[in-house]
Amino acid sequence: METRKVLSSLCYFSIFFAGFIFPFIVWLASGDQATKQHAKKSLISHLIPIIPTIFVVMAVVYEMVNFQNDLPIFTIISIVITGIVWLVVVIYNIIKGVKVLISE
Repeated sequence: METRKVLSSLCYFSIFFAGFIFPFIVWLASGDQATKQHAKKSLISHLIPIIPTIFVVMAVVYEMVNFQNDLPIFTIISIVITGIVWLVVVIYNIIKGVKVLISE
């Protein structure tokens, strides 16, 4: 198995163990253009769920500060959307990691 394939695949799989740090390091340190490209793509896909997560944190803080007796719709919707985004990103990274690993 080629080192560049394993390294590129690990960039995608690092969503489970190293977050965006591993693809960032590979992107900076790698000399192979294909590996750099995969590291950049996986880095971007690792950073995408951070945006809705920020909204969830803001919604929870807002609900805690302005505690009311009604249903916190914005908070519930943002949590559901964030969960869906995280699930899609994890599935995407698994699929891309396997494709890179088994590609010819």
